[in-house]
Amino acid sequence: MKQIKPKFKKSPDFNDLVFIMRTLLGSKGCPWDKKQTHKSLLKYLSEEASELREAVRKNDFENMKEELGDILLQVVFHSVLAEQAGRFSAADVIKSINSKLIRRHPHVFGKLKISTPGQLLKEWRRIKEREKNTRR
Repeated sequence: MKQIKPKFKKSPDFNDLVFIMRTLLGSKGCPWDKKQTHKSLLKYLSEEASELREAVRKNDFENMKEELGDILLQVVFHSVLAEQAGRFSAADVIKSINSKLIRRHPHVFGKLKISTPGQLLKEWRRIKEREKNTRR
């Protein structure tokens, strides 16, 4: 059987990974992948996180690279499943974390002046509490 490979530009990027996952979950994709749900994937997310923890503890950077890729796959897998159900996309996930990082770092992306780690922790907690109250 002829193997179909995505036509990468200079090097693979995040959009290529999303394309590959969409293909795996598509009509001619992988039967195992297409049977997965958010809940069925939870055990794999836990396994990959454990394997990453072990690689970090051992300072095994080659294995860390592989395990981070496996965790990224989990993020993309869940995102494409959600996209197929009309809930959100991988782009929505990225937009959400970008906004959160900027919002939670006003001392870097805004005008807030913080000079100690203690002040930073206090501000971080205040921002998180405000976000929690906004969601209610």
